Amino acid sequence: MLKIKTPKTHRAKRALEKHAPKLVENGKKTLILHGTKTSNVLNSVLTQIYHLKRDSAVKYTKKNENIRPFESGGETSLEFFSLKTDCSLFVFGSHSKKRPNNLVLGRMYDHHVYDLVEVGVENFKPIDSFEYDKKITPRIGSKPFFAFIGEGFESVEELKHLKEVLLDLFRGEVVENLDLAGVDRVFVCTAISSTTVFLTHCALRLKRSGTSVPRMELVEVGPSMDLVVRRHRLPNDSLKKEAMKTASDQPKKKIKNVSSDIVQGKIGKIYIPDQQVGNMPLSNEIKGLKRERREAKKNKVNGDHQSKKRKTDPL
Repeated sequence: MLKIKTPKTHRAKRALEKHAPKLVENGKKTLILHGTKTSNVLNSVLTQIYHLKRDSAVKYTKKNENIRPFESGGETSLEFFSLKTDCSLFVFGSHSKKRPNNLVLGRMYDHHVYDLVEVGVENFKPIDSFEYDKKITPRIGSKPFFAFIGEGFESVEELKHLKEVLLDLFRGEVVENLDLAGVDRVFVCTAISSTTVFLTHCALRLKRSGTSVPRMELVEVGPSMDLVVRRHRLPNDSLKKEAMKTASDQPKKKIKNVSSDIVQGKIGKIYIPDQQVGNMPLSNEIKGLKRERREAKKNKVNGDHQSKKRKTDPL
């Protein structure tokens, strides 16, 4: 039987709570890894991806000989690094004669491999090769636009899968509202063929248009590359259904002085202000007295009232 270890210190308990499922999850981090052999082009690609995601990425520079994402048993070290760094996305680069300049993009669910997309990098241009005004350089951590051009992203299964992975890889944290001044970059993906996608990174330049909405121009700032889809692996239906679950019931707001009990149901406490019983006027018709005494007391009060009236009447 597996031994269940419980945290013995507050620090260990906080670490477990940090990795535990939440109603609103933290932003996704990306793990960048090198394979047994990499080329200069691939090293530059991994460095550029880390530069674009510097605020939410972890990069390992050592070579990993035992990571083979598409092979059985070659995912153990990858899942260990994912658990160690709390990363739900990864980019793995390797280079061989059969698959030169190879990139494997993948997502994790519960620190296990969820899906994989393998692409080859061609016609790579780094950031340094582009000339532009440095004032429009996109800021780190800003939210990007995405433009997917081509029917292949809707009809070809490989490109549809690549589109989902690229969106998860570069979109950053999910927000509800955006400031127009904070949106300063665009990722343009063009489907050249059923297996090739041209990816480029552009900066947004805002210009006057005579209206409240400015005119936008795209300035290519790099990097840019052709991604050729080689292999991809989709998750099975049961795993996909489990990963796509959302919390339907929002946490209820606690009502003050109300609790629930299994037997008695809903229990509430009602606070009543102090009643000044001693200062309350008492009625002459007290129901606690007997009828005869009550009537005698009533007649006596009426008689006293009549006598007082006669004394005050003028002659």
